[in-house]
Order: sequence, then C-alpha cells, then structure tokens
Amino acid sequence: MAVAELGVVVLDCPDPSALARFYADVLGGTVEGEGDWVDLKLPDGRALAFQAAPGFVPPKWPAPDDSQQFHLDLTVPDLDAAEKAVLELGARPLDAEDRSRTFRVYADPAGHPFCLCAC
Repeated sequence: MAVAELGVVVLDCPDPSALARFYADVLGGTVEGEGDWVDLKLPDGRALAFQAAPGFVPPKWPAPDDSQQFHLDLTVPDLDAAEKAVLELGARPLDAEDRSRTFRVYADPAGHPFCLCAC
C-alpha cells in the first residue's frame, strides 16, 4: 500500500514566471501564480511548479563528479521539429549531435537538463 502519491514536480530556478512560460510554450498548459511560486497546469491535468531559489546554480551536465539531480524526458513525435522549437524558445543543446539516437539532451533557460525523446 502506498504511503503517498506524487503531487507535483518542483523546479528551483531564478525566475519562476519565465521558466513556467518556457515550459508552457514547450508542453502547453496554463501558467498560474506569480512571484516565488508559479504553477504550470498541463492540458492532461498534471502540473509542474517553479520555485524561486536565491543563489540558484544550474546543474552541470555531463559532470561525473557533480550530479545533475534530475531531468525531464519529454516525448515528441519528431526530434528535428521539436529541437528547432525548443532552441527558438531559449533552450541550448547539451548532447544533441548524435542523430542516430532516439533522444537528445538540452538545457532549459535556467540550466536544467531535459531530453527530447522519440521513444
């Protein structure tokens, strides 16, 4: 028997509103709130939250001696089209050169790694 159920995944960042808008442009949904805590309500009912973190330092990727902590896998139907879109929205490539793989790794504008996956 489960003790709890997952409520929301929360990303620390320097600007919750800006990062919520980035993910709203990538995933769809509605940005709610402002200030130190902002929610992104996704079309399917799930949510992501963004929390202000003074002194935020983005994770390093790849860094064998420094953990990335977590990353998001975002499933897409077309890697090339999705890559073009996220780069236009402000993502930057971390590991996207190998075009034979079914995934590519990027950083969001705050530096969190995420993968586009055609899995």
